[in-house]
Amino acid sequence: MSNIVTERFDRLRQEQMVPAGRPATAVIGSIREIFAHRQLLDLLIRRDLKSRYKDSALGFAWTLIRPLVQLAIYYYVLGEILGASRNIPEFAIYVFSGLTLYGLFSEIVASGTASIVSNGGLIKKIYLPREIYPLASVGAALFNFGVQLVVLLAAAVLQSGFAWIRLDLLYFFPATLVILIWATAFALLLAAANVYLRDMQYLVEVLVLLLMWASPIVYSWQMVASRAPGWLLDLYTTNPITLAILGFHRAFWTAGADSEYPSHLLIRLVVVGVVGLVALLLCQRVFAKLQGNFAQEI
Repeated sequence: MSNIVTERFDRLRQEQMVPAGRPATAVIGSIREIFAHRQLLDLLIRRDLKSRYKDSALGFAWTLIRPLVQLAIYYYVLGEILGASRNIPEFAIYVFSGLTLYGLFSEIVASGTASIVSNGGLIKKIYLPREIYPLASVGAALFNFGVQLVVLLAAAVLQSGFAWIRLDLLYFFPATLVILIWATAFALLLAAANVYLRDMQYLVEVLVLLLMWASPIVYSWQMVASRAPGWLLDLYTTNPITLAILGFHRAFWTAGADSEYPSHLLIRLVVVGVVGLVALLLCQRVFAKLQGNFAQEI
């Protein structure tokens, strides 16, 4: 019996150690692993959506109720009481289109930041490409974005009939893509940072609030252009979130004149999109280098 045990230990000693996963800088390997686990990614997205409204009587109806209530508050308080609608025609469409796109960004960043810590039980038990957890937050946010987009389209039809169907509607695609790229980059970076510094998710809540008011959602870009000095306006307009929201306004807000937008908006969107891809690559590399100690830190 002892000889059999000794032989087994000898064979084990001769086996080479094979690291789980891929090297930290292997971006192609990371994409392949995520694609190989795409069914699990789909299950995680479904789990996130179901758990969010698991014990709710209205369920997914809250996906509509919350933005509609928010729209009503902004429209009545800011538009009617404070008079913002006098400066911005079709104020309801203007506000709701900005809130819809910014809601996608804020949900991806906030949920993605907490995704690794909240899935600590899975991370400790099995190996999976860790990027799956922030990407599941992206998928759940896209579902909610799609529901709100249907409401926005319905509101646009009620406001201006089918006049909103025009060439500018194509701005929807680069604007949404810019938000997805930058939000995913931030989600990966902040998800890794949150493992080592748990205050990060609370800091993100504050930053998301500040970024909303630093974006032309409840006020127009032209208001900033008429008051801000040149260097500050350039800095403000270079913000990818600002450009994406302006592109979304151009797609759905039919009352906006050309003066409401900076020059060469489409080119600016392409530039910040390319820069965002570089930022996404860098954030993924940082995430990959930090993920080795996730299980121990959690």
